[in-house]
Amino acid sequence: MTPTQPALFVPHGAPTFALRPGAAGAAIAAAARGLPQPRAIVVVSAHWDTEVPTVGFAGRLETLHDFWGFPDELYHLRYPATGCREASGEVVTAIAAAGLPVRTDGDRGLDHGAWVPLRLMFPDADVPVIPLSIQSRWGTGQAYRLGRALAPLAARGFLVVASGSVTHNLRDFQAAERSGGPIPAYVREFADWLADRLAAGDLAALIDYRRQAPDAVRAHPSEEHLLPLHVALGAGGENAVAHRLHAGIDDYVIAMDAYAFQAP
Repeated sequence: MTPTQPALFVPHGAPTFALRPGAAGAAIAAAARGLPQPRAIVVVSAHWDTEVPTVGFAGRLETLHDFWGFPDELYHLRYPATGCREASGEVVTAIAAAGLPVRTDGDRGLDHGAWVPLRLMFPDADVPVIPLSIQSRWGTGQAYRLGRALAPLAARGFLVVASGSVTHNLRDFQAAERSGGPIPAYVREFADWLADRLAAGDLAALIDYRRQAPDAVRAHPSEEHLLPLHVALGAGGENAVAHRLHAGIDDYVIAMDAYAFQAP
């Protein structure tokens, strides 16, 4: 018997999260240690955004340093992940079975949205990793449907790790960094609204967050960093129960909340 896995939404913060993981890093590492050993990890990163859901098939996944202007030591970090063509094929089949279009990519490595949290959660890199893209053009409903397509894989030992951020406004970060703060009020208000709607199982509000949540457009000028949460919610299965693994704010404006989703 293969233990059924939850689906996880984790923060990846700024790239320096890899060097200073803090409380959020400790929380997601502890969550990973508490899981049964996955057969494979499907990693959904805010930083791989395509027109059509795309599944990675690379045998060895390059560590992509897709950022600029950070400390030199970051560029020397590597996460020696390997893939699994059989597992990637099962992900493709699951997406197609749900009626969604799907493509494959034989070269895609791991961007920092993927390797930074995985390096904290699975430091031995001993579980095959399958990258899967988001489609920010198509919004929350499509992200949730993509997650639901992945839900049957949980019973086969696939762990979905969706990586993004509960709030993500780089302009506000730059302004706060120049002035030394304070944390804008909307950061906590938006994170708490999201936690409340997740606890209530209010899927309609979560899909329509852009109109219903406080300062939603300021919290997410573009949607790509929140959509992985909708993927994880869908991957948790029908009526998935949300467990808040961590709540906190880094770098003035980045809510670092993490969640686990699992069917009741």
